[in-house]
Amino acid sequence: MKYLVRDKLIAVGDDYWIEDEEGRHAFLVDGKALRLRDTLELKDAQGQVLLTLREKVFSLRDTMTLERAGAPLASVRRKRLSLLRNHYRVDLVDGTELDVSGRILDREFKVEYQDEPLALISRKWFRMRETYAVDVLRPEADASLLLAVAVCVIRMAERERESA
Repeated sequence: MKYLVRDKLIAVGDDYWIEDEEGRHAFLVDGKALRLRDTLELKDAQGQVLLTLREKVFSLRDTMTLERAGAPLASVRRKRLSLLRNHYRVDLVDGTELDVSGRILDREFKVEYQDEPLALISRKWFRMRETYAVDVLRPEADASLLLAVAVCVIRMAERERESA
């Protein structure tokens, strides 16, 4: 299933819709302005919060945490021992590790589990700069989790570029 994201990550507090292949609103990324740390909520089309994405404030490396129903689900951080700058790791609380690699700032990367692709993120099909697709490759995969991972990784890479 492909999802179309028209991100507005530059503006603080902006909300934006993620559409499905049919052009219907599938998820809302709700930015929470005026918070001490960067916080986003991923909501379904009815407004139900599916995941909360939070910047981890006291961390040696940039880290974002994902929560589902108030409970920790995963942490996202740049991979420590990687030759590639655009290499991130997602550690789920159940011990599962996802690998994110590619050209993050160009919106050309993939999310893998044990070298098997779960999602491909690309904007090569779109002319608009802030638009990219998240193609969830497996029907059993948690689309909301993979979309949240893509949003986190892009947000972290953008912040890292701004501070460099």
